[in-house]
Amino acid sequence: MKILIIGGNGTIGKPVATQFAQDHEIVIAGRSKSDITIDIVDSQSIQQGLEKAGKLDAIVCIAGEAKWADFNDLSEDDYYVGLRSKLMGQVNVARIGRDFLNDGGSITLSTGILADDPVVKTASAAMVNGGIHSFVQAAALEMERGIRINAVSLGMVEDAYDKYKSYFPGHNPVPMDVVVNAYVRSVMGKDNGNVIRFY
Repeated sequence: MKILIIGGNGTIGKPVATQFAQDHEIVIAGRSKSDITIDIVDSQSIQQGLEKAGKLDAIVCIAGEAKWADFNDLSEDDYYVGLRSKLMGQVNVARIGRDFLNDGGSITLSTGILADDPVVKTASAAMVNGGIHSFVQAAALEMERGIRINAVSLGMVEDAYDKYKSYFPGHNPVPMDVVVNAYVRSVMGKDNGNVIRFY
């Protein structure tokens, strides 16, 4: 399989890419230091990057930002950070990317526990994650040529525990092998329109 991993150099993306590279052709995309450049905030960048990647069997997006701040401090523009990046960025990866997939290919988007179990300072991020969950379920109903679409939704991952543990008191970090297997399940399995949760 030929698999494009957007965000394949990140905390989650790197071990996911390493796993898939054992048996598949991997193309890493990101805003810098990648095989091809894709900034998911920019639809034209997505289009141009996919044209360089060529035909694919799977697209995995592990990218997107959202503003974390107290609800009282979030401005309208703060909400638009997540709406433009993590939400519409991933929607556009799916919308544009499906045309570059071979029949029977798959799209995997990324969300997180905040959609179901938010913590303080995450009104914007939780909203965006929940939107992606609904989008994946609806888009799956209309995908053609046997293309599947799923979202992987993770709790705080082990490799980011020290950085984020103060935001998630009492949460158990998700081991990185479990993280990787969530993406393997989405790409290699038969799930479609599902939110694959590992909290």
